[in-house]
Amino acid sequence: MPPPLVLIHGMWATPSVWDNYKPVLEAAGYEVHTPALRHHDVDPKGPPPEALGTTSLTDYVDDLAALIETLPATPILIGHSMGGLLAQLLAARGLATAAVLLTPAPPAGLPNFYPSVIAAFWPVLTTWKFWQKPHGRSFAHARRTVFVHLSEQQARELYDQGVWESGRAIAEIGLWYLDPKRAAKVPAEKVSCPLLVVAGRHDGITPPGLVRKIASRYGDRATYLELPNHAHWVLGEPGWQIVVEDILCWLKQQEFYPGGIYH
Repeated sequence: MPPPLVLIHGMWATPSVWDNYKPVLEAAGYEVHTPALRHHDVDPKGPPPEALGTTSLTDYVDDLAALIETLPATPILIGHSMGGLLAQLLAARGLATAAVLLTPAPPAGLPNFYPSVIAAFWPVLTTWKFWQKPHGRSFAHARRTVFVHLSEQQARELYDQGVWESGRAIAEIGLWYLDPKRAAKVPAEKVSCPLLVVAGRHDGITPPGLVRKIASRYGDRATYLELPNHAHWVLGEPGWQIVVEDILCWLKQQEFYPGGIYH
């Protein structure tokens, strides 16, 4: 059997964002796990969990690490957006056989002062003591920044499934230089597994220039793939099936596939 897959969602999301990928990966022969991050398994229409605002990236990583410890083998991680950063943090703990980073959030140490990134998080950053509060987002904002290549109806359906996000986690990523604990810091030298790092050419949340810098941190362990027709939502934009095929092809090249040779 190949290593299991753990799919890690990003900000404002739930495991439902993997509804396209999961059946395809299972049909390819993989055991697939889609955990919910702490305080994300809630009613999208309900109030935010009281403790969410101060939930750290480290809390997310610790919960995922506890799940991984219960699996029969060290998994392959696939993370989207913030989930891509969480996958890097887990890989640095030695908890990944391989990792696929889909339009990933950057680790501490990389400059992220791109105008499109600042614009995307401006409503949060301009909220008083945002690092202590849970945050939602408006449909117009989500449509403009994340669901840019989807129809109005598709964007609305995804938006309605979204939940609240931790202000502390947002601060730890965006303002990492002010975080004394450096929760977003990934010691690149401790990431020894192969990585596939995927960027969308039209992505304003994690621009290709930033994603290339993430890949370059890992040297020849990382394969960089830039998708010319995609933005941030590679999980459901037109052509998402090709993205999954690219992932499966890369896993086969690494010999992490059903019937393959495992190390």
